[in-house]
Amino acid sequence: MQRLELVHQWLAGLFPGRPLTIAPASADASFRRYFRVSFDDGSSRIVMDAPPEHEDCRPFVKVAGLLHGAGVHAPEILAQDLARGLLLLSDLGSTAYIDALNDGNADALFRDALDALVKWQLASRPDALPPYDEALLRRELGLFPEWYVARHLGTPLATEQQAALEGVQATLLRNLLAQPCVFVHRDYMPRNLMVCEDNPGVLDFQDAVYGPISYDVISLFRDAFLGWEEERIIDWSVRYWEKARRAGLPVEGDFGDFYRNLEWMGLQRHLKVLGIFARLNYRDGKPKYLADTPRFVGYVRHVATRYAPLAPLARLLDELELRAPQVGYTF
Repeated sequence: MQRLELVHQWLAGLFPGRPLTIAPASADASFRRYFRVSFDDGSSRIVMDAPPEHEDCRPFVKVAGLLHGAGVHAPEILAQDLARGLLLLSDLGSTAYIDALNDGNADALFRDALDALVKWQLASRPDALPPYDEALLRRELGLFPEWYVARHLGTPLATEQQAALEGVQATLLRNLLAQPCVFVHRDYMPRNLMVCEDNPGVLDFQDAVYGPISYDVISLFRDAFLGWEEERIIDWSVRYWEKARRAGLPVEGDFGDFYRNLEWMGLQRHLKVLGIFARLNYRDGKPKYLADTPRFVGYVRHVATRYAPLAPLARLLDELELRAPQVGYTF
């Protein structure tokens, strides 16, 4: 049975005899798809279609409960069929931060996003989510040489280049594993935040973990699809740091230390994303993400050239850039 037919059948059982229409709402880099179900009274719901051979709905259900418990606006789960990979969710609307943000409203929208993030982090406890531990961080870092360098650029790292990268990775890991841990959404960025009455609505949280406190902050400001001047990023980071300190979250007492940790956490994420975007193209047949790789190379270069312990990575980027294919726009 085709998945869309299955969705129709499931909804017919949930709403027998009630007229409704189904239209695509969104899709993401995974196998999940989302449909908006509209009723004749003007109301709507969202169906998440997650084929169980590829996706597991249970983490989504669990994290949704944690978000609601923290007072964060996430979709309510109105019905579920976990065996068939179907969830019926409340509809948080169709306006994502990425579509609404501009120079005039960014301060207000990010203020709401940071308020929600602090609520989420305050609810943290170590036994509720998988740990963002060294093994996971290392696996993510391994995506960069495997998929971006070897597959996308077409040349595996030479022995001395591999040694330089491993040295930087070890330096990064020491910093990240020393950071205080909280709940981590893991993709807290404008594409996954919705503009709504109880702002923001938070989506795409099924991969949440318990890990470094800086992760979601840097994800919000150094995003795949939007870029901001560093002056604004520093200003927003200060605002978060002040909110977090007032709330009693375990951020560093000195903002300079916090901002360094923020940037180093971002570097791990951006190396990972370069690997993921290449993998999406070559393994999964989803080429559109490659157009955004130059933005991430820019993020990596920005941090690697700022801190002396990361200088070997900056030199490696110089060597890699000589053979980088020109995709989307240049470095």
